[in-house]
Amino acid sequence: MAAANRQAIGVDIGGTGIKAGVVDLVEGRLITDRIKVATPPGAEPKDVLAAVTQVLETLEVADSDLPLGVAFPAIVKGGRTMSAANVSDRWVGFAAEKFFEQGLGRDITFANDADVAGVAEQRYGAAKGVDGMVVLTTLGTGIGTALVYNGILVPNTELGHIQRANHGGDAETYAAFSAKERHGLSYEKWARRLQWYYNYVEFLLSPDLFVVGGGVSKHSERFLPLLSLRAPIVPAVHRNNAGIIGAAALAAD
Repeated sequence: MAAANRQAIGVDIGGTGIKAGVVDLVEGRLITDRIKVATPPGAEPKDVLAAVTQVLETLEVADSDLPLGVAFPAIVKGGRTMSAANVSDRWVGFAAEKFFEQGLGRDITFANDADVAGVAEQRYGAAKGVDGMVVLTTLGTGIGTALVYNGILVPNTELGHIQRANHGGDAETYAAFSAKERHGLSYEKWARRLQWYYNYVEFLLSPDLFVVGGGVSKHSERFLPLLSLRAPIVPAVHRNNAGIIGAAALAAD
């Protein structure tokens, strides 16, 4: 990899926080501090753009010519955000990539947050070197998913919204980490819900590996050993930095 292409900037926009850093693309690690600011209340486009500008200025890369990738909690097609999770409904159908490019005065790559986390784990983490189908899930407020087949990302999967037949609601309402917290479930009782979810996904896709991310993955020893699946299921490596690393990697492609 040429020296000029060894680094890129990643920005990870979430419902509560916006994080950014400069990434070494050879090793897949941050080479600056991770800068974080709170997501503005209401998460309107103009306010989110101002917050992203702030983190880039704090990193002293606002005028950098390094590739810039932005991860966002939405389905992203052709640079448009087609859904909105924990952000303003104004993002639905919004030309987000163009809006940010005009606001920042530079080219960017805009992508779904779970997808970029999947890219980070496939290139630099728990799924590196794994052939076949890898399913990454992030367990948090909802269940984000990324599908990688033989190293190729299949974008915008929404497997957290698998419906629960005869029970109402969807998978993330029932099995996300927020459901554990909401219902005061022990790890053992929550694992029964996760077992249902991962069984269902395994039946549909027959993956070769599950990777589990999200903040709760740092406690993976408390629930992953309770699951019984055909495919291995392992914790993510990059956790809260996965969005930054994956966004930077996609931007450099």
